[in-house]
Amino acid sequence: MDTVVVDEILDEAREQTGLEDFGPASFREGLEVLCGSLASEAGLHEVGTVVLRTTIVSSLANRLRVVDWIGSHPDVAHEHIESPLVVIGMFRAGTTLLSQLFDQDPRNRALLRWEATDSVPPPLPADRRSGPRVDAARLSGEALEQLNPQMKAIHHEDADGATECITVMSQDFKSLSWEAIANVPAYSRWLMAVDQRSAYEYHRSTLQVLQSGGVRGRWTLKSPHHAIALDALTSVYPDAKLVLIHRDPVVLCASVCSLIRTLSGTFTSTDHGRYIADHWTAMLEESVRRIDAFRAAHPEFPIVDVQYERLVRDPVATVEALYRACGDELDDAARHAMAAYAAAHPKNRFGSHRYDLGQLGLDAGELAERFAGYVGRYGVPRERAPA
Repeated sequence: MDTVVVDEILDEAREQTGLEDFGPASFREGLEVLCGSLASEAGLHEVGTVVLRTTIVSSLANRLRVVDWIGSHPDVAHEHIESPLVVIGMFRAGTTLLSQLFDQDPRNRALLRWEATDSVPPPLPADRRSGPRVDAARLSGEALEQLNPQMKAIHHEDADGATECITVMSQDFKSLSWEAIANVPAYSRWLMAVDQRSAYEYHRSTLQVLQSGGVRGRWTLKSPHHAIALDALTSVYPDAKLVLIHRDPVVLCASVCSLIRTLSGTFTSTDHGRYIADHWTAMLEESVRRIDAFRAAHPEFPIVDVQYERLVRDPVATVEALYRACGDELDDAARHAMAAYAAAHPKNRFGSHRYDLGQLGLDAGELAERFAGYVGRYGVPRERAPA
């Protein structure tokens, strides 16, 4: 998409909202790179072109509303985001489960799926889990699952449940979310090289808006994206508590490649299988490298390590130990709520996510050798990949 098309998209967002001010121009370069990559590399079919354009416009529209709300409510800038608990990865390692468990503690404040895309006006305590905007987000999710029924088994999020930070960061156009729904190599190269601080500043502004409605608490946040931008994250949230979940990288690579094939395949008829296998295994490898480099350079930011195997086997005890490592205690009410949630939401309740490494273009032996150092450093248990 050329500059003319980008300008058309910006105008469409303005017309949709009746607003003009997008705030800092930090988003513009990423938007242009993304649109160019979508046009020349993603191989979108007709439905994919419509859906991606609609998603881009919706992201810009929410940005317009957030910026406008801050401008008309200057006290929002004084909202303090204190010591957020941030799960930084790894990919497909139970970050969703952990964030959902955190959400059962009334002292915590999760980023919900609906409010990440429809942030203004900020939710009030009475309408945070229900109402027209929650219903609209639920219908949107159901529409995607109807387009591609496999998505429900692979990655399902409730409209009123905890979601990924990348949904907000996509509104600054520095986000792995765009790579998840379309295969955009040029955008990926740009993203991995760019300073991502502006995305985290916009993210903080959005959290300030959301909690200004009166729904406060310790923010519990999550996204594997954070692994590639820890310097930016900690510069904006210097008191963040960081959590890293570890899982067998052979299974992680297979699971993420299966997810991306399924999700991006909803919007293209082109076979991107080889690119997906190469790109996302490299992305996991780079995530490990950046995490290790950050840990070495910044011992003042301890990271709490959690094993996926233990999280799945004993979720409440895992959260209790994690809280303790962060200088907190899990009270009885939160413990019972988490136990009830875990019992009511067993793994694979929407069906089993099965995949074959060979069909995904992956070799288990090569991956095991490639990630042997990571597995050894963190004592990651081996798993059997679903078949």
